[in-house]
Amino acid sequence: MTVINPIEEAEALADKLSGLDLAGRLSFVAGLGGRVVFTTSLGIEDQVISAEIGTHRLPIDVVTLQTGRLFPETLALIDETESQYDIHITRYEPEQADIDAYAAKYGMNGFYESVEARHACCGVRKLKPLARALAGATIWITGLRRGQSANRAETPFAEYDAERHLLKVNPLADWDIEKIKSFVADNSVPVNPLHARGYPSIGCEPCTRAIKPGEPERAGRWWWEQDEKRECGLHVAEEAAAIAVQQ
Repeated sequence: MTVINPIEEAEALADKLSGLDLAGRLSFVAGLGGRVVFTTSLGIEDQVISAEIGTHRLPIDVVTLQTGRLFPETLALIDETESQYDIHITRYEPEQADIDAYAAKYGMNGFYESVEARHACCGVRKLKPLARALAGATIWITGLRRGQSANRAETPFAEYDAERHLLKVNPLADWDIEKIKSFVADNSVPVNPLHARGYPSIGCEPCTRAIKPGEPERAGRWWWEQDEKRECGLHVAEEAAAIAVQQ
């Protein structure tokens, strides 16, 4: 029996994807078999991927984490995207019991008070719903790009997610923001109007601000924290492992 090393499998897949265009990357991954899931935050990068999935009718499940604290503009864009591309975006929401437990311990907006409290909020509203969204998946597609932040500068086209036991594919890893914007303009892709108001990266409303001239794309996320590598935990192995232990 041949035993496939998942890390080597991911490296081989990354090499294959590097030679394809975006439509080719998504089509190839969709053809690998198993449940393929794309998680969209409705940001401009993710809209590009949703457009390709819908345009080419690819068998990829499109899901989003409806945290309960999203901007109204983001919620409206979910409906608009479904309508334009004739796709269904499955919403995964946090459990009310988890929200109540968080509020009892930290307060509803306790995430401003400490990094621990903010991570706990992301765990309740994002990581636990993500675990449900990826249940049974063999491949997870994301909109991560190397140009989004220094913390993402080495993003590969594919990698093995050991905590979730699946292949994680980042088909836009090598796209810069100008290429993203050109694709959107050329293909009339609907985008969040907040982007035009200085929000290149959009998350939950209480945790996102417009960036100042010269700031990195993700500077407006959890702006009150000092750690330049700050993330919500969706793409951090240690956070995923912690959630797995809790479930």
